Amino acid sequence: MRARLSGGHFRMLNEKLYTCTGKEALDYFNENPALFDMYHSGYQEQMSHWPELPVNIIVKWLKDHSPSLVIADFGCGDARLAKSVKNKVFSFDLVSNDPSVIACDMSNTPLNSSSVDVAVFCLSLMGINFPNYLQEAQRVLKPSGWLLIAEVKSRFDPNTGGADPNKFSKAVCDLGFAPVSKDFSNKMFIMFYFKKKEKQNSKSKEIQWPELKPCLYKRR
Repeated sequence: MRARLSGGHFRMLNEKLYTCTGKEALDYFNENPALFDMYHSGYQEQMSHWPELPVNIIVKWLKDHSPSLVIADFGCGDARLAKSVKNKVFSFDLVSNDPSVIACDMSNTPLNSSSVDVAVFCLSLMGINFPNYLQEAQRVLKPSGWLLIAEVKSRFDPNTGGADPNKFSKAVCDLGFAPVSKDFSNKMFIMFYFKKKEKQNSKSKEIQWPELKPCLYKRR
């Protein structure tokens, strides 16, 4: 019964995170930080059923690159990424239960412009204003910096109401990135790899962002 109650709270919190802005989520959890712990307990339970975790794919990618690369982990959760690599990692999330995690709205981090080499979003494009998170990543990345995005596969399945992954890629490119690769091989999540363009277009254009549907977990 306790597990069912906990699962119900997780699904409620999960739906809220997908259907509000980052600022609203920050204010919500600031008022009751214990709810953030409840959310992450439920999240870890869901992840325990996945045969492979996207954070491990990202860790492997980073270990195949220079340890001198500076990383910004947007929506870091338990900061597993920072604990798994030798790189300098700035870990951001809505609540900080760890001295290494900076609590903030991911659309407004304390990082300087053009200050990091890799920006990571691992299952963290959750708010309805997710384009603002990617705009912030574009701001803090150095020219030719990497943008790594892992997302739940169903959110990019047009056959079930998900976004067209090509339209999403085009929107990210219109933000000032070049596509490098994408990986659809995993049944649970997809990976996008982009690089920030050396020269940014000085003319700002309106970007057509596709809607990313919420990932709502069913009762087990």
